[in-house]
Amino acid sequence: MMHRIVIVGGGAGGLELATRLGHALGKPGRASVTLVDGNLTHIWKPLLHEVAAGVLDAATEELSYAAQARWNHFRFVAGRMAGLDRARRVIRLAAWRGEHSGVQTPAVELGYDTLVIAVGSIGNDFGTPGIAEHCIFLDSVAQAEDLRQNMLERHISRVAQGIDTALRIAVVGGGATGVELCAELLDANRTLAHYQSRKEGLEHLDITLLEAGPRLLPALPERISRGVRENLQQMGITVRTATAVKHADASGLYDAGGKLLPSDVMVWAAGVRAPAFLREIDGLETNRNDQLAVLPTLQTTRDPDVFALGDCAACPRGGGASGNVPALAQAAHQQATLLVGNLRRRLDGKPLQDYRFQDRGTLISLASYNAFGKLFGNRVIEGRLAHFFYASLYRMHQSALYGPWRTSRKLLGDAIARNTRPLLKLH
Repeated sequence: MMHRIVIVGGGAGGLELATRLGHALGKPGRASVTLVDGNLTHIWKPLLHEVAAGVLDAATEELSYAAQARWNHFRFVAGRMAGLDRARRVIRLAAWRGEHSGVQTPAVELGYDTLVIAVGSIGNDFGTPGIAEHCIFLDSVAQAEDLRQNMLERHISRVAQGIDTALRIAVVGGGATGVELCAELLDANRTLAHYQSRKEGLEHLDITLLEAGPRLLPALPERISRGVRENLQQMGITVRTATAVKHADASGLYDAGGKLLPSDVMVWAAGVRAPAFLREIDGLETNRNDQLAVLPTLQTTRDPDVFALGDCAACPRGGGASGNVPALAQAAHQQATLLVGNLRRRLDGKPLQDYRFQDRGTLISLASYNAFGKLFGNRVIEGRLAHFFYASLYRMHQSALYGPWRTSRKLLGDAIARNTRPLLKLH
């Protein structure tokens, strides 16, 4: 019987792994490769803040899992993992009902010989009262679209009513997502004003960025943190550090002293955790953030047939470094590359190699205003060069999925399309 590899999660790491394993093992008939995801399409998660601002149209950028499977010799199954039976080597996919058809699909089981869990991460509200009920998260395309439509509908309504007071937006979390979202929302507001032949616009958004720690972007050098803060403030964005949010209600956010920050739209981008269904799933070891504990080979600590990669894996850095691998797209890409080789070795009965995190740097984009980066150790770059490297990250991801030739054709198509569609999604 052909070896069955099942990958759960079609994010950056999971889809890259399925694509490469399809060619390495699926095409020559050495293994069957199956990708499972609850969505039908993929979009690179670091782009969700652009979808939320309307700068990026998800419909033009998303990739069909079924098409990718057909092109790359693996199988796609639509479904959400709800359980695991390690003794029988099966995963359980949850029952679901069609949103439009009402058709009921019962729960099903899917067998495996090697299981790879790559379900990514979701926002972590740390149990803060009112956050789940009143804040918007940016974990999926659907949530990003909800934020975009929320903003657009509010704007249309305010214009119709002749309301001139600013729309108050609070973004919680001074990491990359929060910082980039603030800049994109402000930039999108400029563009919207242009389409409405208005010279004003900046005063119609009142954006506040809240961070519980002493500075923005704590994982990056102080120089970048300081430069980003100065840029945001020059744009007109209010930045408040050392401000922990203790609860939220319909009127806004409350800090540790009980002071209210009145807000019309609240976005939570202050930390991540793995999906809750992984919590000690069938006895697998997890940490307090529900991440699966893995060995340096990316095998889970209690089952060598189950691997985990990306944000849902608590993986040691390796090489004598302390702590776990950070939840970054580059880490998921590196781990997918390692697993392609390790799963081939597993089929050949050879020992597996260990993963060691290689920090390739971090890049931050402030929309059209500026960009910052830390590359090649601690070298700091800014401006056009940083913008170039930032844009190249997505093209590298596309190249891993489409191949260099199709990516080049897509680049050409994108360049042509810029002259045939608006700069902002206006519907």
